[in-house]
Amino acid sequence: MTDYRRLTGAFIAALGLVLTTSYASAQQPDRGDEPGLVADDAYQLEPEWQKQVVYFRTTETPGTIIISTAERHLYLVQPGGRAIRYGIGVGRDGFQWQGLVNITNKKEWPDWTPPPEMIQRQPYLPRFMAGGPGNPLGARAMYLGTTVYRIHGTNRPDTIGTKVSSGCFRLVNHDVADLYDRVPVGTKVVIRQKPEL
Repeated sequence: MTDYRRLTGAFIAALGLVLTTSYASAQQPDRGDEPGLVADDAYQLEPEWQKQVVYFRTTETPGTIIISTAERHLYLVQPGGRAIRYGIGVGRDGFQWQGLVNITNKKEWPDWTPPPEMIQRQPYLPRFMAGGPGNPLGARAMYLGTTVYRIHGTNRPDTIGTKVSSGCFRLVNHDVADLYDRVPVGTKVVIRQKPEL
């Protein structure tokens, strides 16, 4: 009976620790959105996340954007079985999605108005922030269909290659500016959660 009580007590203590840790982490600010922080343009990405031309097999036409959330890469399909590959930050667990959309709008140094559901999760966020170097949307934004999601820059280059956002896809500012200049409104965007076999 004593062993049973000890085991029960240990289980209850462990459960309390897990719940306390979960509650504490739920109350922590999202480290991916830091309004007002100015990006460190000297930040060097790991080679895996740097922009590069790669061999890429697909049936999609050149000019199509393919986002692989599992790989944390965005591919801009090029002729000849190649693509320009960019490292990206993607949605954290529970905020990843897949689908087929088009770029419906493009903006340089966009303003940021966090949607109500984001404010509810992160009440410390500003209700509006003018575009500029401290804006979490970074230097450029490309709006995806009728969703609240975007391909955008970031003031947190250290989050590239991580799962940190609320569903948007972020690139370092020089990469998002490069992509922005290469794709028009209407560009097809394929979002995949799992790599193709």
